[in-house]
Amino acid sequence: MNPVLHFWRSTIGKKVVMAVTGLIGIGFLISHMASNLAVFGAPEKLDAYALFLRSLGPLLWIARAVLVAAVILHVVAAVQLTRRSQSARPVGYKARDPQVSTLGARTIRWGGAILFAFILFHLADLTWGWVTPGFEHLKPSQNIGTSLRRWPVAVFYVLAMLSLGLHLYHGAWSSMRTLGASKSGGDPLKRVLPVLLAIAVAGGFAAIPLAYLAGFLR
Repeated sequence: MNPVLHFWRSTIGKKVVMAVTGLIGIGFLISHMASNLAVFGAPEKLDAYALFLRSLGPLLWIARAVLVAAVILHVVAAVQLTRRSQSARPVGYKARDPQVSTLGARTIRWGGAILFAFILFHLADLTWGWVTPGFEHLKPSQNIGTSLRRWPVAVFYVLAMLSLGLHLYHGAWSSMRTLGASKSGGDPLKRVLPVLLAIAVAGGFAAIPLAYLAGFLR
């Protein structure tokens, strides 16, 4: 059997794929969040960043292809691991002895589904401009304001970022454990790096719609 296919079909292989693709996603999120925070001080820098990305030409499309592939592999591996786990454990978790768990772990599947739906909406909203009135290409600072001045959209973004924070917390810790960078621990509160990462990234993203809801940004 092809070694790559054999690796993919194994449980540990799927976990490693989820860990690596998750880390790719985290890298993108940090970069995306940092650039978006420019709306608080110098919105023109966000527009300049959009122009810079477009100037990369083929490199931008390669980065997009890697990101799309990472998302697809991450979702497929997650679904297949869930089905494999359910087949191996026909007795539900509630019927077994309680274990150390976190809200992020218990909501990882639902949170993942919410985030996938959010990604599709976010692309339609601020990348393709399908649902944003007066959308202007390569003017992200203007488009963000136009979108988030609609309070239902701003609220949806905030709720999605709550899901992102929980997903990042559990996902980052699981990735570190899978790749051997962290050991299993009984106390979820001792997972300092995943906690800080979740708060920084999700909080940074959520600050923008919250600022529009509070009237600090217009």
